[in-house]
Amino acid sequence: MRKGSWLFIGIIGLLLACAACAPSRLAMDYGTSFQLSKFNQALNPEGGKNLAPVTGFDGGAAKATLERYQKDFEKPSPPPTYTLSVGSFTK
Repeated sequence: MRKGSWLFIGIIGLLLACAACAPSRLAMDYGTSFQLSKFNQALNPEGGKNLAPVTGFDGGAAKATLERYQKDFEKPSPPPTYTLSVGSFTK
């Protein structure tokens, strides 16, 4: 081969190697859909900045809710048992 064709192949190889290292559109947008879905699920995105106490939830209802929530973690319910009968023997 001539010297010019080796130079051309070298330049093409160098350009391909540089293009492989360039950031892709996928790499630039990685995690964007997760962040958007997390943001869209929040009813009030600025709600964490409000440090005022919550009003409108009476003490009896709050106590019952907390007791029910804590009771859920005390003892797990036993797993269900299944009986499988394949056939019956009759005489």
